[in-house]
Amino acid sequence: MTSAVDPVRLLDRLDPEAPLAERHLWLIEVLQWVRGTDGDARASVARLQVLLDTAQARPGWVRRWRAWWRRFTDTVDLAPLLADHGFAPRTAFLSEFGHRVRKKLLPGTPETTDLGALFDLLLPTSGDVRWLRALDSQTLHRLHALLFSPGPDEPATTGPGLWERSLLDALVFCVGQITATGYAAEIRVRMSEAAKSERTFHQLPVDMEDLRDAVLAHGVHSAEVQATATHLRTQLDACRHAAYSVYTHLDAHGVSVGIVFRLRQLRERVLRAKSLLDCLQSAQPERATAALLADLAQMGHDNRSLRALIASSSHLTAAKVAERSAESGEHYITRDAAEYRQMLGKAAGGGALIGITTWVKFALYGLGLSLFWNGFAAGLNYAFFFVLVQLLHWTVATKQPAVTAPAMVAKLRDIRQPGAVRRFVDEVANLLRSQIAAILGNVGLVIPVVMLISGLLSAFTGASMIDAEKAQHVLHDMQLLGPTALFAAFTGVLLFSSSIIAGWVENWFVFHRLDSAIRHNPRTTRWLGRARADRWAGFLRRNISGLAANISLGLMLGIVPAFAEFFGLGLQVRHVTLSAGQVAAAAMALGWDVLHEPAFWSAVAGVAVVGPINLAVSFYLAFRLALKAQAINDAHRSRIYAALRHRLRHAPLSFLLPPRPGAEPPPDASDDGLSADAPDTETTRG
Repeated sequence: MTSAVDPVRLLDRLDPEAPLAERHLWLIEVLQWVRGTDGDARASVARLQVLLDTAQARPGWVRRWRAWWRRFTDTVDLAPLLADHGFAPRTAFLSEFGHRVRKKLLPGTPETTDLGALFDLLLPTSGDVRWLRALDSQTLHRLHALLFSPGPDEPATTGPGLWERSLLDALVFCVGQITATGYAAEIRVRMSEAAKSERTFHQLPVDMEDLRDAVLAHGVHSAEVQATATHLRTQLDACRHAAYSVYTHLDAHGVSVGIVFRLRQLRERVLRAKSLLDCLQSAQPERATAALLADLAQMGHDNRSLRALIASSSHLTAAKVAERSAESGEHYITRDAAEYRQMLGKAAGGGALIGITTWVKFALYGLGLSLFWNGFAAGLNYAFFFVLVQLLHWTVATKQPAVTAPAMVAKLRDIRQPGAVRRFVDEVANLLRSQIAAILGNVGLVIPVVMLISGLLSAFTGASMIDAEKAQHVLHDMQLLGPTALFAAFTGVLLFSSSIIAGWVENWFVFHRLDSAIRHNPRTTRWLGRARADRWAGFLRRNISGLAANISLGLMLGIVPAFAEFFGLGLQVRHVTLSAGQVAAAAMALGWDVLHEPAFWSAVAGVAVVGPINLAVSFYLAFRLALKAQAINDAHRSRIYAALRHRLRHAPLSFLLPPRPGAEPPPDASDDGLSADAPDTETTRG
C-alpha cells in the first residue's frame, strides 16, 4: 500500500460488522498507508492529517468508526499489550530464544484477539517508531477528539475511562510479574542480606492496591493518587536495587545466563511500570499515549532480534569468562630474565612431549581407521599429551595468547588512572617476549625429539616414523605458498575457542559449587574418603580451566578437520609445534638429500609462518572479547594504540628481550593516563 491510494476509498472500506480478521486487516492497511514507503516521518504525519481531514468531513464515517472501535475494544484487551508487549512470554533464556526463532520463521495472523500479536502486524518497522514520535500536539489532540473521545450519543462516565482502567490493569500485571521474579528461588537466595531484610517485594503489591483504590475513589489527578503513585515509584526503585544485589553474588560465584536474563527482564518490567504511571498521571495524555505506543513499537522491534537477546544475556558471562582466563593467563607472562629462562625450560618440556605426540599421531595412521574415528583418535592423542603437559607444569606456546590477552586487558580496569596505559604497554611487551620464549622452547626441542625417535625406530625396526610417500605428502601440505596461512588462522580460531570453553566450564564449576560438593557431600566422602575428597576438590578447582582447555583443544584439532572433510570444506589444522615435528619426521624419512629440495625449505618457511598466525589470530579474538568485557570504549582504545606505536618506535627491543636488572624503563608518552573528562561510554549493568 502506497500513499497514492485514495484515502476516501480507504476509509470507506471500514465495516464494523466485518469478521475479526477483516476488521484487523483494514486497520493494518490504514497504518501501512500512513507509514508509506519513503521512511519520512514528517510525510507520515502529513498523511495522517489528510486522513483526519477526510474523516472530519464525513460525520457518517465517524459514527461507523465509533461502532468499529467499540467492537474492537470489546474483542481485544488493551492491558496485556501495555503490560507484556516486548517481554519474554517465558522466564527462561532458551525458551525465549526458541520463541523468537519461531516468530521469525512462522507468519503471524491478524485473526487474533491477542493485541500483542496484532500490534507487531500493525507497527512492524522502525519507521513506525519515528512517525509516532514525530506527532505534534495539535495532531494528537485532533486525533483524540475526533476518534477516541465519547460521542454525543454515548453516556458520560464519572469514573476512570477505558484507557485509565487499562493502564491500571497493566500496572497490576507488571507488578505481579516483578513480584514473582523477586520471589523466584534462584533470585531470592542470591540477594544480599540487606535486600532480603527490607522485604521490598513483599510490600510492592500492597502499594499497587493502594494506588488502584485511590484512583477509583478520588480520580486520576487527585492528591491521594499523587501520593500513592510517588510511593509506588519509590518501591519499584527499591525492588530494582534489591535485584541488583544479585550481581554481586554472580561476580563472586559464577554467572548464569538464565539468571542474568531474568534480572534484565525485571529491570525492563520496572521501567515499563514507571512508564505506565507517567502515562496515567500525565497532564498531556495524548502525547504520553503516543510516546508509550512508540516505546512499545520500539521494544517489539528490538525483541524480535536473536542477536540482541544473546548479546544482552551473555555479556556478564563473557566478562566472567574473560576474568577466569585472566587468572590463568597470569601464569604465562614473564616479566624478567629469570622468568624468561624459566619459560624456555617449560616450553622445552612441552616441545619434548609434543615430539612423542607426533610419533603417536603417525602411528595411528597405520590403524587404517575411517575418517571420523581417525580424527577422534588423533583428538584423544592431542588431548592426552596436552593434559600431560599441564600436569607436568610445562607449556605449549600457542595455548597462551587466548588466556594472556584477558590478563593484559585486566590491567585496564582502572584505565582512567594515571599510568594505566603504560602498565598495559609493559604487559604487551612482556607477553610478546613470553611467546617468543615459548615458541623457541617448543620448536627447539620438538625437532630433536622427533629426530631421535625416528632414528631409534630406523635402528631397531629398519623403518622411519613415516614412509617416503607420507613424508612427501607432509612437505606438500606445509608449502608456504599453499593454504598453510589460512589453515593456521583457522587453528587460531580453535585455540581461542578452547579458551572460551575453558572459561565457561570453570564458571559453570564455580557457579554450581562443585568443589564444595566434592569436598563435603556425604556420598562423595564415603566413596573417596574425606582426605582424598578434599585433595580432589582442591585439584579440580585449581586445574578445571586448564583441563577443559586442553581436552577441548585436543579434540577440536582432531575432530573438526574430519567434520570439515565430510562436508567437503577441506579445512585442516596447522599448529606450529605439531607442524614442526611433522616436517622433522618427513626430513628424517627422506634422508639428508631432502636439504637440496626446494619443497623442504618451502615447508620450513610454512612452519615459520604458522606460529605467528596461530598467535596473532587467537590473541586478537581474545583481546577483542576482553576489551568488550571490560567495556573499554573507543576513546580509550585510541590512546592504547597510540602508546603501543610510541613504544614500538622508541624501544622495539623491549618486545623481544627481557629487561636487564637495573636498566632504565623504556621511554613512553609523557601522559599515558586518560584525562578525567575523556568520553566514557562504558556499559552498565542491568
